[in-house]
Amino acid sequence: PTFETVPVSPVPSNGIQLPGQKPVWKSVSSNSCLDCGLDTGSPPVTEELSYEVSFSESITVLPKTQEWPKNQRFKKEDSALPKFIVRKSRFGLTEVGDLSPEDMKKIRYLSLIELTAFYDALGVELKRNRAERVRGRENGLFGVPLTILLENDQKKVPGIKVPLIFQKLLLKLEETGLETEGILRVPGSASRVKNLHQELEAKFYEDTFDWDQVRNNDAAGLLKMFIRELPSPLFTVEYLPAFITLVEKISTIKLQLQALHLLIMLLPEANRDTAKAFLQFLKKVVANEGKNKMNLWNVSMIVAPNLFIYKGKRANQQEMQAAATTAHIVRLLIRYQDILWTVPSFLISQVRKMNEAAMNNSKRQLMFDKGVRKLLRRKTMERERPERPEGAVTFPPYLQSDIPEGVIRVYAPLHSKVSMAIQLNSQTKAKDILARFHCENSRGSSQNMRGQIQSLHEIGGNIGQHCLDPDAYMLDVYRANPQAEWVIKPKAS
Repeated sequence: PTFETVPVSPVPSNGIQLPGQKPVWKSVSSNSCLDCGLDTGSPPVTEELSYEVSFSESITVLPKTQEWPKNQRFKKEDSALPKFIVRKSRFGLTEVGDLSPEDMKKIRYLSLIELTAFYDALGVELKRNRAERVRGRENGLFGVPLTILLENDQKKVPGIKVPLIFQKLLLKLEETGLETEGILRVPGSASRVKNLHQELEAKFYEDTFDWDQVRNNDAAGLLKMFIRELPSPLFTVEYLPAFITLVEKISTIKLQLQALHLLIMLLPEANRDTAKAFLQFLKKVVANEGKNKMNLWNVSMIVAPNLFIYKGKRANQQEMQAAATTAHIVRLLIRYQDILWTVPSFLISQVRKMNEAAMNNSKRQLMFDKGVRKLLRRKTMERERPERPEGAVTFPPYLQSDIPEGVIRVYAPLHSKVSMAIQLNSQTKAKDILARFHCENSRGSSQNMRGQIQSLHEIGGNIGQHCLDPDAYMLDVYRANPQAEWVIKPKAS
């Protein structure tokens, strides 16, 4: 979807919204936000989600505690799901792949704290299984832990984030199986699937496997087998009870979605990237319902047992029988995945504060070093020789009279013009800077660079690396992180 930013209340220099302030929204058109709705005839209920305030703090009225019956019946119609919109702040939206791995580790840590506070605010106990050491095969395709499988695949394709065999199965089904009636529901031949499984193990990495021989229903069977045979569930053993609880103990879909959002942020990188690829595929299956006869609820009911059944020592028989409960979770994952793969801005603000605290601690530690103190003392004596007027005040660089406020230097190593100083104003967006560089370098850029999608990155200061939303207002981002460097380069896939 296309986006347009919406003004919010003023943001101080650290990017945190001041206590007591509420976002000021204006009436906007339907494409001014992240729109996760439904393509049904009857208009669903529309609700708004805000990322500016933490989910736990946004609970103003404690909903009535309502534990759903174990054999509850969910409304299967798509129209039963509300339509959610997420307004863009002046910082834009950030996807999970837009932050550095180091900052995403902090996001996981902060998400657990926030999830605990969120469940506590709702009066719900956050149950977790003890994390077990996963033992699986170290070679092969099926039954191999995701991390080991990715390590093996990265030797062949550096930087890959989703296992090669999983990608190939999804690609096969997307190319030929999306319009197959009953895909995912109608099973393939058990004997053929078994033989294909053995043949894949032997020939996949040698690139001698013939994919043309694979029928669509057999490919779907292999896909479900891959997920089912993972030594640890895709959504992890540790947080399976939290997924179940969000449906059984939380009554409104908006609150369920917020809990689900935090749980997605908690997933290890390999699990999250693989789950994202799988859910994108399932969304395409549902989009072809007219031909494959697979609606959202059908797909969710069929896929859920493969995702939420755990065969280990701590398997819970009640969880294994909760087919409708887990199916409801899967349909929330499919329907609202565009929301779930964005990082809430209040978490990013907390990461900035953590990084600033770490930088301040490093500076204090340096001050105790004797050699550094001697050097600083010598430099101080040299500076104090010409005496400063009494009462002189030193301002930050961007407030000094000789340096205009909001001037940044943008680097573009792949362009012929590698750097440019740009004066920001309140309306300058990231896409404006990209357009200016494109205009300046359209003739001199290399042929390889022209085919790549370039993005503006915020690097250093109080953030590791942050690929900016094209609609982000640069003066606001600059004030939140004045020590950052600004680099134009391709966005990480």
